[in-house]
Amino acid sequence: MTTDIKRTRVLQGAALMVSAAVALVGSGAAVAAAPGHVDGGRDPVMRDVARQVLSVGVPGYVARIDYGRKVGVTLAGVADRRDGRKLTVRDQFEVGSNTKTFTAVLALQLVDQGKLRLDSPVEKYLPGVVPNGRNITVRMLLQHTSGLFNYTADPDFFVDIDKRPQHVHTENELLAVAFKHAPNFAPGTDWAYSNTNYILIGMVLQKLTGRSLPALVEQRIAAPLGLVNTYFADPRAINTGPGYARGYSVSFAGTSPVYTDVSARPLGGWAGAAGAVISTPAELSRFFEALLGGDLISAEQLKQMKTTVELGEGFGEGGYGLGLMRIDSPCGTVWGHGGDTLGHHSAAVTTENGRRSAVTDATAEPSDTSPNEGVLRFVKVVQAADTVTICRMLDKPAPQAVMDALRS
Repeated sequence: MTTDIKRTRVLQGAALMVSAAVALVGSGAAVAAAPGHVDGGRDPVMRDVARQVLSVGVPGYVARIDYGRKVGVTLAGVADRRDGRKLTVRDQFEVGSNTKTFTAVLALQLVDQGKLRLDSPVEKYLPGVVPNGRNITVRMLLQHTSGLFNYTADPDFFVDIDKRPQHVHTENELLAVAFKHAPNFAPGTDWAYSNTNYILIGMVLQKLTGRSLPALVEQRIAAPLGLVNTYFADPRAINTGPGYARGYSVSFAGTSPVYTDVSARPLGGWAGAAGAVISTPAELSRFFEALLGGDLISAEQLKQMKTTVELGEGFGEGGYGLGLMRIDSPCGTVWGHGGDTLGHHSAAVTTENGRRSAVTDATAEPSDTSPNEGVLRFVKVVQAADTVTICRMLDKPAPQAVMDALRS
């Protein structure tokens, strides 16, 4: 599976999975990564996947695969390193840029209602906010063809977060970071993943509806689908006790991994409409199944959502639609997204008819700002694990090269 919010700067050229969320230099006592336990599931391949993921320093890992007629769950490691509480399939976690699909659904619902037009300029909805906003359409924002600089790619952004970890950024603060940089290209002429696009879509949604993003997610997606543990962090997760998978920023620069628990940081205060949703494996699966099954937007808007442009170099095989990715895996084409936060790597995919799905979460994210063996192995193994999971969902064997990468 591939992902996206924008991960460590040293990984920017890797596949979309590893170009996802964030970079933050970790701190804390050095401890050795333990293999941990592996529970649940009768699939020996997925149990092997879980063991390999834990072996690269991930505290906890969950994979939930809906095969259409049955559901398989594989669990490994702990949800909380402090007390050793085992991870469960019911635990909430930060879904990162899977949030973009939620945000895109909210936008397309407004298109269905005639309140928003995909090919209207953002200047119409946010006058004076976006440089060259007359030439950047809503569609370009949703599809990452606007050319706007990605605020999380600013070299000082995560350094500043490290200095003020509890600071809640306003949308205008995030845009100020983005707009001090020149655009990557002229609007509509290329593709480049940018969280800035979705901060702007979130602002448009709030202006047109008069409602907050937490309210919109609850009222228009979570409540209709019966998702009781899915919500927009405002600005933090509201359940960080038992039943919550804590996330860890990990540095591999020393002789042993160094873990920093980043769970209490205000995800909604820096990721916003680009990455601030909290969910569970079952509920995130339900969301993507409902979307591809036609339960959330009209057939016309789903068609628009699935109309893709070519991904940029280093972002894997497939295409990007309107907040939805087409992933051309070695075992077949699936649809979904993925996400990384300061402490989680997750991926969510479904078949085109929404009848099968898979969601995974690894409760760690590399924080190193220069390449090292630990980071590279983490990336290689977790990326391979995502691909194997897609293949298991499709009832196909993963290519030997992928299995070799998993066990590297």
